[in-house]
Amino acid sequence: MEKILDIIEAIAHEKNISKEHALDAFKEALINTAKKLTTFTSNFEVLIDNDTKTYSVNKVITVVADNDEQLFVEVGKEDHKEKIPSDAFIPLSEAKEFDDSLELGDQLKEEFVLEDHGRTASANLFRELEYHIQRRIEQDLFEKYREKVGSVMLGTVNRVDADDNTHVEIGELKGILTLRNRIKGEKFKRGDTIRALLRYVSVDPQYGLFLELTRTSPKFLEALMANEVPEIEDGVVEIIGAARIPGERAKIALKTEQMNVDPIGAAVGVKGVRINAVSQELNGENIDCIEYSPIPEVFITRALSPAITQSIKVDAEEKKAVINITGDQKAKAIGRSGINIRLASMLTGYTIELNEVEGVTERQTETSESGEMEKTKDTTALADLFK
Repeated sequence: MEKILDIIEAIAHEKNISKEHALDAFKEALINTAKKLTTFTSNFEVLIDNDTKTYSVNKVITVVADNDEQLFVEVGKEDHKEKIPSDAFIPLSEAKEFDDSLELGDQLKEEFVLEDHGRTASANLFRELEYHIQRRIEQDLFEKYREKVGSVMLGTVNRVDADDNTHVEIGELKGILTLRNRIKGEKFKRGDTIRALLRYVSVDPQYGLFLELTRTSPKFLEALMANEVPEIEDGVVEIIGAARIPGERAKIALKTEQMNVDPIGAAVGVKGVRINAVSQELNGENIDCIEYSPIPEVFITRALSPAITQSIKVDAEEKKAVINITGDQKAKAIGRSGINIRLASMLTGYTIELNEVEGVTERQTETSESGEMEKTKDTTALADLFK
């Protein structure tokens, strides 16, 4: 036992936990062992001297009033409880017999020597220490991965169970990608490397400490875009929100405060290389990038693209928008199986109602007669440069 603190440090290094957490586990193990060797009502403290690498365990008894309720503790089941004396407290009148100067709140301390209790104490301490070290390991892992909630995790598929849940190895823990968190049509096999969003860290009686993963959340799309687009990662372009029908189509709203940056162009990339990389990761999901506007009418109109609207009336309190649209654009606004209008509604947070009006909408194109500047054939200025 004289080298126990060196052993605790070695355990901390081996189990990859902090020395402080290992010492806390050791303290709890000592206290619980001492209680098992005395009574569960006893109160103990552990003092550790890091310089001399020694420790001591003291039984602590607190002085209370003669009629204090803490002098007795209830034991037994709900239907049959009884009160027994607690040896963590002592009445003032009895304490005065030991020392007349004692007052309420003072503490009497008696050293508890674990070695005096033989092999039973050693066996109990080993079990307690093993238990509390494991709890500290789990606590450290929980805190480590809790900070990563909302980020993309990379893992290797270990197995797919009978319920079609995909079990993924991620670092020291296992992740679970359930069927409802998987994009429709996706199938994984053992050995596949997958990326998924960490939803939360959980403790389950069956799985223990595990990570719940998802590939269907709009946040997964946002995280992939941030990883693929440096302007988003650097904060130059901001993601306002995203809406998805996983595996089919998505809309993402972007904005920037810098006048010389095109948020849509940055997200799409040269020849669509950036957006195509994200789409490929999402099993071919079609992604529409929309420039955000703080004006609801403008934002909703953009969210309904590629449909062209005639007019829009917004009720901000009811979060409802009524849009006039011509018959040739109505099908585009609704989309296949209503997907376009559903995504626009999810993205903007407004209930969208379409009102068909007569007419046909044509996109305006600039002609050389009206929009293009007349070209000059005078090369005098150019010739002057070479004189």
